[in-house]
Amino acid sequence: MTGRNGEEHEAPSDLPRSLLRAASAEPARLPELLADFATRRLGHGAGRTVERLRTAHPDETPERLRARIVARGNRAATSEGAFVGGPFMLFIPFAFCAALLSQARMMLELAALEGRDPADPERTAELLVLQGVYEDTDAARAGLAAPHAPPARRPGRLGALWALVLRMARLLGLATPEEGPRTRLLVRIGQWLLVVVVFLVGLVAPLVWLPYMAVSYHRSTARVADRATLFYAGARLPRRSGRLDPAMVVASLRAVLSLLVPLVALTVVALTDARIADRQWPVLGITLFTGSMAVGGWWLWRHHKRRHGEPDP
Repeated sequence: MTGRNGEEHEAPSDLPRSLLRAASAEPARLPELLADFATRRLGHGAGRTVERLRTAHPDETPERLRARIVARGNRAATSEGAFVGGPFMLFIPFAFCAALLSQARMMLELAALEGRDPADPERTAELLVLQGVYEDTDAARAGLAAPHAPPARRPGRLGALWALVLRMARLLGLATPEEGPRTRLLVRIGQWLLVVVVFLVGLVAPLVWLPYMAVSYHRSTARVADRATLFYAGARLPRRSGRLDPAMVVASLRAVLSLLVPLVALTVVALTDARIADRQWPVLGITLFTGSMAVGGWWLWRHHKRRHGEPDP
């Protein structure tokens, strides 16, 4: 799809794939590539979104409009957790790219609400500051203008992908940065152990990733929104405590249901005493694998249909 200003040559669902292709060649420059990509490809669209928002809510205060932008941006970033499922780990880079682009668009919309052109190259430097990549816009502009020498030794495809995933996780705030006080060492170890445990459980129940990633994306986007509203409007949005996020509740219910599927299947195997070569463990292994793949595949199929506007049966 080509917009009037030429910034949207692809459908929104294709944008993460485009960014992933560009960043795979230079994982170390992911923040710069992301900020430039977002400004060029999403800037004009962010400006039109803010114009429609003002037209639809002419009597609302700027603070209320900012709250709407942040809420929509948080929902968009959080929903990308649906792509991360145990047997479908290949979708992690795509999901991270989509979440990063959702956060970048939210920040561009906040800039547009304060009268700044979201497609101006200056927004690129500001995005890098808001993401914590540079201390100020002068340093960000220098980083964007600095020539980048290709690595002397080009990593293999899997190595480059792993480096890119780690870079995206740190940019999203999902992984604790390496620097920091030594007193936080146990906290970092605990976070990585939690990731390992969730991953292992996700191999059996794919949707267990949903609440974990939803919470992670929600916190990450809230932090970015705080920095962006303070940067552009001079004040953070007030926090709302004591409210359950419906998206979190739904993600948790789906995770519980995904756990029930393999448990029911294992119960059936145990009750029927199904065996292969007079052994039951191969049947249990096959049951866990096929159940996991079936649940994950069903979820991705429904998610794909919703993204393309097709009604669910």
